[in-house]
Amino acid sequence: MNADVSAGKQKLRRVLGIVRKETRQAWRDPSSILVAVVLPLILLFLFGYGVTFDPRFFTVGLVVEQPTPESGSFTAALSQSPYFRIETARDRRTFEAALVAGDIHGIVVLPADFAEQAYRGESAPIQVIVDGSDPNTADLVGNYLGLLWANWLEQESVSRAQPLLPMAVELQPQVWFNPEASSRHYLVPGSIAIILTMIGALLTALVIAREWERGTMEALLATPIEIPELLVGKLVPYFLLGMGSMALSVATAVLLFGVPFRGSFALLTLVSAVFLLAALGQGLLISTVTRNQLVAAQVSILSAFLPAFYFSNFVFEIDSMPWALQLISYAVPARYFVSTLQTLFLAGDIWSVILPDLLGLAAIAAGFFTLTAITTRRRLE
Repeated sequence: MNADVSAGKQKLRRVLGIVRKETRQAWRDPSSILVAVVLPLILLFLFGYGVTFDPRFFTVGLVVEQPTPESGSFTAALSQSPYFRIETARDRRTFEAALVAGDIHGIVVLPADFAEQAYRGESAPIQVIVDGSDPNTADLVGNYLGLLWANWLEQESVSRAQPLLPMAVELQPQVWFNPEASSRHYLVPGSIAIILTMIGALLTALVIAREWERGTMEALLATPIEIPELLVGKLVPYFLLGMGSMALSVATAVLLFGVPFRGSFALLTLVSAVFLLAALGQGLLISTVTRNQLVAAQVSILSAFLPAFYFSNFVFEIDSMPWALQLISYAVPARYFVSTLQTLFLAGDIWSVILPDLLGLAAIAAGFFTLTAITTRRRLE
């Protein structure tokens, strides 16, 4: 019994010694502070301000073949829209070159019989021409013009006391979880996951690869320390540094970008801790396999950041991907973390979503640490 207690104390002493050594090294190394503090702020600002799916201004060429009070009314409605800047002309050929060159986003044509068909109670036709080389922009322009057209028809019907179109079904949309319909509230939580994926992998991959380059890792492994003790000792300082980076990112999202947080901070801390274990474990595995800082940085970007960006539902929808790529996405930790963060920020503690994500992150973290222990032991043999 005394021997077991003594052995346990020896193990704890060795682990604490590694923790102290790594903490001092991280504190003295400017690159660690740069990766954990400066890099997430820069990336969060870029994602928060640079990436948006919210409506923006579009330049549209308006062709009025025959000026009438009705065409003037529609022109005024289009001019007053916060989404459009218009240029007017009498012939559509005036704008064709500009549309091909990308100087304008679409052409709206009001034909010469626009007013006559409106007075006869028919649907006054308009033509919308957009550049299909950018489908997203083309869809946005078409949708906004369609909404503006429907609104103009309704206003004209009221002013004339004569319906221009048969009564349509009235839609009353209701937006859950993000009533402001702000893409920033959706993108910022997801960007935190992407940022921490790269930070977690870089923190351990670069620092430990440096030790392999300098030969200090071999000297450390020549001591009586065991592989699990080494991994824990190496992990703790960078885990705390990563959690600090997470807290800084969440504070920036809530206080600066105004993203609502409706979940539990305790649950956020738990899920973030498990995710960081997975990210740091991936960094440990990369550093063990590469043993070179330049190679470790490149592998971290290729194996951590890019998969997290493409296979996490952050920008690209996984359900629209081929089934083979959907299967690959289950091995990407960011897929689960993005889902959890967006749920905690916008919806709250929805356990039916968070619990499967938490279990997936735990399984991936265990897999990374198991592979790291096996790889390290084989390298030593």
